[in-house]
Amino acid sequence: MGELAFHREMIERDLIAGGASPTDARDGARRAMGNETYMREEARRTVLPAWLEAMWQDATYAIRSLTRTASRLRYALLSVLTLALGVGGTTAVYTIARALLFDALPYAHEREIGVFWKKTDWKHVEFLYLRGRVPGFRRVALYRLHDVMLREGDAPARLLPGLSASAELFDVLGAQPMLGRTFRAGDDTEGAEPVAVLSFRSWQDMGSDPSVVGKRLTLDGTRRTVVGVMPRGFWFPDPSVRIWTAEVLNPESHSWNSTLIGRVAPGNDVHAMAGPVARLTAMLDERFDYPAQWDKTRNAQITPIRDDIMGGMRAALLATLGAMALILLIACANVAALMLGQLEARSTELAVRSALGANRRRLTQQLVAEAMLIALVAGTLSAGLAWSGFRVLARALPLGAWVDATAPDWSLLVSGVGIAVAAAVVMILVPTVSLRRWRSSGEALIGALGSARTGGLEGRGGRLENRLVVAEVALAVLIASGAAMLARSVANLYRIDSGVRTAGVAVVDVTARGGLSRERLDETLSRLTTALAELPGVRAAAVAQELPLRGGGYNLPLEIEGRADVQGATTEFRMVTPGYLEIMGIALRSGRTIAEADRRDAERVVVINEALARKYFAGVNPIGQRLGDDGGVARVVGVVANAAERHLTDAAEPVRYVPIAQMPWVDEVQSLVLQAAPNADPVLLLDAARHTVERVAPDFAVQGTTTMRRVLDGAVGPARQVMSLLSVLTGLALTLGAVGIYGVIAHFAARRRRDWAIRVALGLPSSRVVAYVVAHGALLVATGIGIGVVTAAGLARVLSSFLYGVGSVDPLSFAASGAALLAVGLLAAFIPAWRAGRTDPAIVLRGQ
Repeated sequence: MGELAFHREMIERDLIAGGASPTDARDGARRAMGNETYMREEARRTVLPAWLEAMWQDATYAIRSLTRTASRLRYALLSVLTLALGVGGTTAVYTIARALLFDALPYAHEREIGVFWKKTDWKHVEFLYLRGRVPGFRRVALYRLHDVMLREGDAPARLLPGLSASAELFDVLGAQPMLGRTFRAGDDTEGAEPVAVLSFRSWQDMGSDPSVVGKRLTLDGTRRTVVGVMPRGFWFPDPSVRIWTAEVLNPESHSWNSTLIGRVAPGNDVHAMAGPVARLTAMLDERFDYPAQWDKTRNAQITPIRDDIMGGMRAALLATLGAMALILLIACANVAALMLGQLEARSTELAVRSALGANRRRLTQQLVAEAMLIALVAGTLSAGLAWSGFRVLARALPLGAWVDATAPDWSLLVSGVGIAVAAAVVMILVPTVSLRRWRSSGEALIGALGSARTGGLEGRGGRLENRLVVAEVALAVLIASGAAMLARSVANLYRIDSGVRTAGVAVVDVTARGGLSRERLDETLSRLTTALAELPGVRAAAVAQELPLRGGGYNLPLEIEGRADVQGATTEFRMVTPGYLEIMGIALRSGRTIAEADRRDAERVVVINEALARKYFAGVNPIGQRLGDDGGVARVVGVVANAAERHLTDAAEPVRYVPIAQMPWVDEVQSLVLQAAPNADPVLLLDAARHTVERVAPDFAVQGTTTMRRVLDGAVGPARQVMSLLSVLTGLALTLGAVGIYGVIAHFAARRRRDWAIRVALGLPSSRVVAYVVAHGALLVATGIGIGVVTAAGLARVLSSFLYGVGSVDPLSFAASGAALLAVGLLAAFIPAWRAGRTDPAIVLRGQ
């Protein structure tokens, strides 16, 4: 302290002034001052409370203890690294899960908002009939996803992911704008001024202009007035949407492509709407006639908005969070085992301290201080690991558009340290239990010194360490079994014959600007396919209204001339250009496919699949039969093989393929498919295809580019991504498990070191020592595998939503995970066993 040094210097000056030499003066000043260390301690006690003083002493002692020797420093570093790996992953997944599953959605009183059944199947006429009088709801809105093409001067057209909605949307969501206003009554009526509301990100992309309200943008060829900007953090229905436009409601429209969302009236619960929904379906039944397969009066229910938005991700996030929690438990078991090893190595020190008066509480406090110090360092390091790996982990999860909605922030550091401290509390329970054997100072001193004298020959320690290894292996089996089941499930999905070519096909999704004439649309599509087919590396190009394996498309009524028995039937309906079926590898069974001659002025034709032929033309040649659809009557000219038009696992459904040129209506969104030439990579074609669209078709904007292989990956679903992530976590679990097994077996071998030396000196072969130590490790691993398999069988139902062709109790997966753990365990046990077998008895006995 500065004050003590000042007084010492003053005494030295007085002594020198009295004739003493500097050396004598310095010694005299020290004698006069007395014990400065004691004085410092007394001064600190007057400043710090007793409990804080005790904490300070424990913390400084923990630092000195952990850095005193090289072995303790290695123990500290290994503990910090092990715990940081477990805490870092858990922190990152928890931060993602919290943001998506637990944090409040950007809507006022979200518990009052629900989504109606039959998503994307509601019509304008139904909404207008129900508007303002939906039982149990104070307000209901209609919306549909509708991307728009933005044109600014001479710049290339830019596609904005968007949504078109009725005027009630933002009132239902309870969302207020940052600038301007949202939709108001009348914005969705025929003849109203076209308006739009921008997202915060779109506003930033446009220069963050505070005067943007009132500005007119050209969207899909229509001039729309910007009336508002939403605040940062607002999104609906997902973070990819950049703009909301008012939908012009047409009572004559019978297109079913919209969704209804509502806010319940006071006194109603969105989770219990059976009564109001029953009255609503009665209103629909009275007003509309529905075909059986499209009957909106059946299976009617309201889904809470959080369940609707996040439902598809919940299982994947919870499964990953559970796996990371298991990794954290393995890390805790590892560190606890390391603590036990240190406790055993420091038994003499602890026994002497106990004999000198330290009670169990004091010893426990210092162990807690060491654990907390390790936890704080590990928590800080884990936050850095979580921050650096956050984006990688987020993209590895099946989050879709929500990937960019999650971002690391300061709370990640707090979460990391908090989880690490919680882990330390779990870890410290194990060594504190071990401290019970120091029951009295005499027993502690005698037992510890006796153990040191005999070299551990009489020691019976290690039981807790053995149990920790068993627990580690059991937890690792849980993760490995889950990864194995998902791997088998994903392999089963990829073995499904989708009926379409997924190799060597590039896909470019485009959107035409609104208001484009049919003649201009047909001409542009023709120019595009010609230009794309001429690109280097492209064999052929075609267009389709909807691609297989994407879960969408039209389902239209079917009529067959002279067949009254098919009244009310519907089939999948696909509009394509010549060459599409050939590019997609959909095999021709009989007749012909769609040809260039099938133009607007030619006879209307249709190609059907085998499922349609079997269902409606059993025992009859379908070629030449006449089918009715929205465009009139068409003659069947060919039969093709079945393809997975919507989902990979769907049973074959009847499908009709018709030429786009012969349809009276065509959507603005189209998919261009390019078949790559032999040895050409379809991925390398995408950039050239994008530039070709921009050059040849200025009325089109590129919505996205991909390949049919990626489309297949998407059709396999989140199981593929969860499997990949669990496989990585399995590798981490195996690594941590191997470290734990190695450490425990090494301690086991060290405790019996003198025993081995005596036996080898008496003639026991070294190979027997190796076999004995390995057998001990194998027994622990086998016990853990048995417990893990039984537990995995009970918890496998958590993954049931991801499994295909694999039961929740899958012996093959359990056997594979058990074999992997056994191999890793035996390898980890062999290393200390081999070292024990090479022990020189003379050296060991000489050291005793």
